[in-house]
Amino acid sequence: MKTLKCTSALCAFFVVAALLVAACGSSSSSSSGSSSSVPATDAAVVAGNPITLRALKHWMYVDAKGQSAQSPGVPVIVPEDPPNFDKCVAQVRAGIPQLKKASTKTIRSECRQLFTSLSGQVFDFLIKGYWYQGTAHKQGITLTQTQLNQAIDKAKKQSGIKTDAQYKQFLASSGYTDADIAFRIRVSTLYQKLLKQHPTKVTDAEIASYYKAHKSSYGSAEKLNMRIVLAKTKANANAAKSALAGGQSWDAVAKKYSIDPTTKDKGGLLSGVTANEEDQALSKAAFAAPANKLEGPVKGQFGYYVFEVSKKIPATQESLKQATPAIKQTLTQQKQTNAAKAVNSLVTSQWKSKTVCAKLWAMADCSNYVKPKTSASASATSPTTTPTPTSGGTTQTAPTQTSKGNSSASGSSQKSSSSSK
Repeated sequence: MKTLKCTSALCAFFVVAALLVAACGSSSSSSSGSSSSVPATDAAVVAGNPITLRALKHWMYVDAKGQSAQSPGVPVIVPEDPPNFDKCVAQVRAGIPQLKKASTKTIRSECRQLFTSLSGQVFDFLIKGYWYQGTAHKQGITLTQTQLNQAIDKAKKQSGIKTDAQYKQFLASSGYTDADIAFRIRVSTLYQKLLKQHPTKVTDAEIASYYKAHKSSYGSAEKLNMRIVLAKTKANANAAKSALAGGQSWDAVAKKYSIDPTTKDKGGLLSGVTANEEDQALSKAAFAAPANKLEGPVKGQFGYYVFEVSKKIPATQESLKQATPAIKQTLTQQKQTNAAKAVNSLVTSQWKSKTVCAKLWAMADCSNYVKPKTSASASATSPTTTPTPTSGGTTQTAPTQTSKGNSSASGSSQKSSSSSK
């Protein structure tokens, strides 16, 4: 499962374990429905199916348990008293000695930030869980109870859970229920079937085409190691060259004559220089010069160069065969990303207009959402990435069917949207 990102400064000290309605973004009515049509017990209604406040609180609790498990000894703070978070502030002061003297304003702000970050992603996670199921139903994609049971058993084995006792211990420590696990794996399986409608196999022709277009990325240009003295005048450059030819060290000559701040105190050393990386006049002369021969003066943009190439490192180029594994991996990842985008675009087009959220919960997945004017508010209520079944809802590692595109859920107290029309 993907762990929710926690950017608040208080993340190192506590986690959020409850629903805080007043911390979310703004909303307004739309032609597809309004927040007033959402029952008081629900956070949203998706094509007639509720996402209950109870389910939302449950999944946030699971998240909180997951974060707490990652930081042993960290107290679980419950900021359930909007809009001032007075109880949260008191709990922080009592439970976290490091923050006992922090200002109320600071702690209150961090409580709100933690909550909005967590709750926004969990809500998105639950909504997407409905959408994937609804689209699968529309396309005739099914999952029998037997198939689901087999998927659950497989997921347990992949997660190292071998006995019923181990499974019960996992449920107790994570906050999950049997229904949660079944729901996550059900949605995960349906999501994977939706993804398979967008093939990700990479052909030899695609690899060859990519190699041709990006050939320079699979090799390296010729490079030089050399020493230079950049003198202010030609006379100083000739004096430096004479001193070097007479046996004085590059360290001594560079310190005395060079005006280049980068190499003056390093004996004029430049390593791994590619063509046109340095002054054009110096680069042209150096790449044409033989190794181990003192050259110059060469007039450049900033003065006169005396130089000596100590080593030439030949250009390299991987063959198509050598580059194939890396290219195949790149193209496969691109296709997997595009498949996920296509699935999310499809489900959004089918279900967003039928998703109505309570006013204080409205976010980007809701038909009645209005983007806040400030970017700070938007980032707190709306995830910036395209969610998949691995996004949001659980920080605890739960049994999952596969290691890719693992799972999603819509809460143990909700109806499945697979019956949505």
